Amino acid sequence: MSESTRTVLVPVDDSERSTAAIRHAVERYPDADVVAIHVVDVVSAIHAADPEVTAPGYWEQLYEAAEAGADAVLADAEATAADLGAEIRTERVDGRPARRIVEYAAEHDVDEVVLASHGRTGVSRILLGSVAEEVVRRAPCPVTVVR
Repeated sequence: MSESTRTVLVPVDDSERSTAAIRHAVERYPDADVVAIHVVDVVSAIHAADPEVTAPGYWEQLYEAAEAGADAVLADAEATAADLGAEIRTERVDGRPARRIVEYAAEHDVDEVVLASHGRTGVSRILLGSVAEEVVRRAPCPVTVVR
């Protein structure tokens, strides 16, 4: 497959490492269709919330705030690419991050996933899980992890 037809998926959050992943994808694949994706994980927030304390409209406000945060993250990804003279596409999806990244890659015939490592090791990685680790194991395409 030629470079010009490659689709590279870059999952992003508000971390500096995600910015590095965008830079890596744009610089490594200058002719590719680079897609930055942000997964809105409201499920985790719902599980963390105390149902006794939530006021009417709380869930709607939570989701609206998550959407606004996602839009800001994606705008930052676009700005990072623009600083390098590149244009990228952005997508916001809902769900569990690792699962949705893998599903998106499969559904959109992605050629490679470039994602940031959050650098968790040892007990922290075991207790918290790792989106990067799950994507590496389950993705239908090659995965590059940027540190």
